[in-house]
Amino acid sequence: MDIIIRPETAADITAIVHVHQRAFGRDNEARLVTTLRAENAIILALVAQVAETIAGHILFSPVTISDGATVWPAVGLGPVAVLPEWQQQGIGSSLIRAGLAKLPALGYDLVIVLGHPDYYPRFGFRSTQPYGIRWEVDVPAEAFMLAELTPGALRGRRGLVYYHPAFAEV
Repeated sequence: MDIIIRPETAADITAIVHVHQRAFGRDNEARLVTTLRAENAIILALVAQVAETIAGHILFSPVTISDGATVWPAVGLGPVAVLPEWQQQGIGSSLIRAGLAKLPALGYDLVIVLGHPDYYPRFGFRSTQPYGIRWEVDVPAEAFMLAELTPGALRGRRGLVYYHPAFAEV
């Protein structure tokens, strides 16, 4: 199976909505992606193409982290979705690795994710808790993680993570 990971295009939008609806079994994530795109709140969006099928999609959006006195930018990973019939075949992992590899060239060195604590550590994510980084929403500490794409990117920073308001609808 040849998987092509590439930036999304306008021609992919209908397929991307379909991928999110099928992967999550609801419309919330598809609406989130549509809203973030409409509000120009996407840093990076990639698709996984297998033959002529868009089998997966990943989106990275801006987040801010604030300690009350200072605010700095970071990136939020998600949502990431793979069509059910293509899951467990490395497509999601390929999307995540490709996205993380591209972000430093775009000027980003810190990525935040709310995700499964048994899955994301393989990509370098670890709990935010020891770093004094929390989300403004109360979530299980082990599921809220970060990855420094550049060693030392946190530089002793601490604070609350703020996602785009559209995430409140998910």
